[in-house]
Amino acid sequence: MCVYGYCRISTRQQSIDRQIRNIKAAYDNAVIITEVYTGTKQDRPEWNKLYKKVKSGDTIVFDSVSRMSRDAEEGFCLYEKLYNGGIELVFLKEPHINTSTYKKALQNNITLTGTNVDYILEGVNKYLMELAKEQIRLAFEQSEKEVQDLHQRTREGIETARLNGKQIGQKQGTKLITKKSVEAKKQIQKYSKDFGGPLSDTECMALTGLARNTFYKYKRELKAD
Repeated sequence: MCVYGYCRISTRQQSIDRQIRNIKAAYDNAVIITEVYTGTKQDRPEWNKLYKKVKSGDTIVFDSVSRMSRDAEEGFCLYEKLYNGGIELVFLKEPHINTSTYKKALQNNITLTGTNVDYILEGVNKYLMELAKEQIRLAFEQSEKEVQDLHQRTREGIETARLNGKQIGQKQGTKLITKKSVEAKKQIQKYSKDFGGPLSDTECMALTGLARNTFYKYKRELKAD
C-alpha cells in the first residue's frame, strides 16, 4: 500500500512548497507528485499517471479539495470512482469529506428492528447516505465557486485599471526580454546561416527548441537591432 501526496499549482510563478510541507507533516512517508495545471484536462499528465497507477488500499493526500479538482461535477465523479476502487482520499483542509469519514457515514446505518418501524428506519438510512454525498458535492462546488469569484475579481480589477488609464499588459511594439529569449537569440546569432552560422532555419529551431513563430520573431528582432 502506497501513500501519495498530490500537489498542484496553476502557474510556475506560484510556490508549491506549502502544499508539500503540509502533506509531509501529516504523512512523512508520502510520495510527492507535483504538477503545474493551467486549467485543461490535457495539462494534467502527472495526475493522469497517478490515477492509472493507484490501486485498492493506496492513499492519495491533498492539501485541499481544490487541488484534486476545481470543477464540481468532475471532482465528485473522480471521488466516487476512486472511492469505489478502494482508494483512500485525504483532504487536509476538509477532513469531513475524507473517504474514511464518508465510509463511516455509509456504514453507520441504524439497525433494523424486523417490525413495521423498519420502513421509517430505511428511509432515515437512505437520507444519511444522501447527506454524506451532498457534503462531498458541496465541497467541490465551493471550490469551483472560489475560482469563478477569483476570475471575476481579476476581470473587474483589469477593467477598473483600464478605465483609470493604466497600461494593461505589454505595450504594442515593445519587446519582452527574458533570460530564455536572451539565450535563444545568442544561439540564433551563433548558428543561423542568416548571421554567418552553419545551420538552416529548421536545424536552428531544433537546436534552440523554439516554436516556428517564436524563432522567426527573434530573428526579425535580431535583424532590426
